[in-house]
Amino acid sequence: MKLICGPMATLSHPAFRRLVGKFGGCDEYFTEMINAGTLLTGGPFEKYYLDPSPFPERTVWQLIGKSGELIVRAAGELARLPGLGVDINMGCSAPDIYRYGSGIAWMMRPLPETARMVSAVRNELERRGTEGAGRKRLSVKIRLGDEDFSAAGFVEFCSMLADSGAELVTVHPRTRKEKLVRPPRWEFCGMAAEVLGKKGVPVYINGNVRDEASARAAMAAAPGCAGIMISREAARSPWVFMQLASALDGNVRSPEPPVMRNGCVDLMELALDFISDVEMCQPPEFWRTRLQRFFSYYCDNFKFSHYARTSLLNAADNDDLRARLGDFFSRCPDERMRRISFPCGKDENH
Repeated sequence: MKLICGPMATLSHPAFRRLVGKFGGCDEYFTEMINAGTLLTGGPFEKYYLDPSPFPERTVWQLIGKSGELIVRAAGELARLPGLGVDINMGCSAPDIYRYGSGIAWMMRPLPETARMVSAVRNELERRGTEGAGRKRLSVKIRLGDEDFSAAGFVEFCSMLADSGAELVTVHPRTRKEKLVRPPRWEFCGMAAEVLGKKGVPVYINGNVRDEASARAAMAAAPGCAGIMISREAARSPWVFMQLASALDGNVRSPEPPVMRNGCVDLMELALDFISDVEMCQPPEFWRTRLQRFFSYYCDNFKFSHYARTSLLNAADNDDLRARLGDFFSRCPDERMRRISFPCGKDENH
């Protein structure tokens, strides 16, 4: 079972991939959404979105856009870079994205129109693949559709994607308006896997997998899926892939010291390293939003999470953030070391 780090705005960047990598990493890393039009017009910060480090061979760029023509051209530009593949976002249901005609809006368009766009992107990747950088894989991330979706319509859409050239489909099994608090309907991932498996197209599950129990529940509800994509939990617990690899496949991934010693994560060292990596990998204009987003999840590891979150998210700058981290752990020393459990006593080896 493949384990995939999903796309998250302001989080799926090189510094975060580096953090996950310190705990043994995962099989694939999807970037945050890249706007096709902005990429083509050469926005001043685009190079930071395009950077596939430190794992280019496992990095997938996710494209979003209103215009099929722009998506095709942007995919062609990405195909020149070292990386694993290009993913078309048809799953983002944020109101501003949907109203603009991007994300899940592609699932609401006439089927032939969406099919033409997917086919054109596949053709562009094939064409660029002859130019020396290697042919990039084409994948698509979808939801179930709008509130009036039907199982038959969902299956038809999945089949269209495969017939148009998609080589992988990730299913987030919620509708356009369903919020994250609603349980995902994993059985539709299994339905997609059954249909697309006959066409040689693997399916990834996405939604609410947080640990071994939820991973096994998702796999039971969606047999035939080839991978599990995890997003928010990876920000909260970047060691989750290490735990799942051990639990599901018996694959022990070795973490890097000093972030983990004797089966425990040093949450202070982890945080300080992440701040430094953000400073190294991102422009100063991005530091505040990237760090605030990460620490909003990171603080869930603490008993006094509200106190920690309030303090860290209100830091004036990075130096103040480091000082506030030191103050928190001096006040709450028992919060610093987090023991990580593994099945069958494997934690003793880490």
